[in-house]
Amino acid sequence: MSTAHDPHGTDPLQPEAGLLERLAALAVRVGANVQPGQVVAVGGQVGGHEPLVRAIAAEAYRAGAAYVDVAWFDPLIKRARLEHAAEDTLEVVPPWLGARMTALGEARAANISLVGQVRPGVYAGIDPGRVGKDQLPSLRETAGVINRRELNWTVVPAPNAGWAGLVFPDLPADEALRRLEQDIITVLRLEDDPVAAWQARAAELRAHAAKLNERSFDAIRLVGPGTDLTVGLLPSSRFIAAGMDTVGGISHQANVPTEEVFTTPDPTRVDGVVRATKPLTLGGTTVDGIEVEFSGGEVVRADATTGVEVLRGWIGRDEGARRLGELALVDGDGRVGQTGTVFHETLLDENAASHLALGSAYTMCLADEADHARANRSAIHVDFMVGSHDVRAIGLDAAGTEVEVLVEGGWRL
Repeated sequence: MSTAHDPHGTDPLQPEAGLLERLAALAVRVGANVQPGQVVAVGGQVGGHEPLVRAIAAEAYRAGAAYVDVAWFDPLIKRARLEHAAEDTLEVVPPWLGARMTALGEARAANISLVGQVRPGVYAGIDPGRVGKDQLPSLRETAGVINRRELNWTVVPAPNAGWAGLVFPDLPADEALRRLEQDIITVLRLEDDPVAAWQARAAELRAHAAKLNERSFDAIRLVGPGTDLTVGLLPSSRFIAAGMDTVGGISHQANVPTEEVFTTPDPTRVDGVVRATKPLTLGGTTVDGIEVEFSGGEVVRADATTGVEVLRGWIGRDEGARRLGELALVDGDGRVGQTGTVFHETLLDENAASHLALGSAYTMCLADEADHARANRSAIHVDFMVGSHDVRAIGLDAAGTEVEVLVEGGWRL
């Protein structure tokens, strides 16, 4: 007895088809802003991202893409490596993986990456030190391509049953997926006209960035429960928000959703203690209760209640991994924070709260090329959330005068 082949490879519990179409359109038309004739690279995980990857490929071809190149990542294959490979090989990254990213930049391609854990806890029971050594699918070459503004790129969430079960563990599987989908509709402003909605929100964010830049602050101080951290800025550090342009003039929105204004700090002038306000998912491992102490820009202590060895493994990657590459401020008007949901995905959680990033910096935030050499460089870029209603952001001028910037989720400038 034979059965008909299902070309779409459907599973019993799938995201709603109409939502996938809207997500694909948002990713292609607004996020990456795919142009006719472009190669479009798409990155997704096996075991849950397939439906959205296929929808994005179809939409990209409708937009005129010359070719859609999909790079699949399978967390179970990574687990096999972590379980069985020799420890001195865990940091090996085949050169052709980085060469692909470099070639995409040279080709001025579009790039769409998907997030949303398909197998939460997949690395449970493995020595955290080993987990911290294998940082794939992250690639060192990505930071260079981004800083050279060669790609029109975006990152979007891919709802799937595995992720939904992590976010809503007390709900039946089908209800959890529907709840996650509803939250994604909300945070992506998909209800009516998402293009108009994102244009309006982008204008708001750019206005806040402009006010920050008018002040030319020397540093930003974060103060709250367990947190008193002063982050120095470089002379030409500028806050940017809600979209960027490639060297060829293609506008794109790197994160969808985005609720942040961000800048590049001085990696040598960060001092104090900061306590994370949300858990961080790092290489498939949940790291919670993070507390980091800085002196002279460098991490001198990193603690966490869970997953601390994974965190320390990433911080120990190279010299730049111990210093900051980004400071981002997020106000209370953002949709992500208003849901009250902890998504266990940095793309979403970082847009719920102000955050810092260890590792590579964005030179696009520096107005003077002379400061580019001073920006932090690293093979990693790890965002962790440090903002909440109880954490104040205070601007300091060169004389040390303090000006309230963000208090109780509201802008004060």
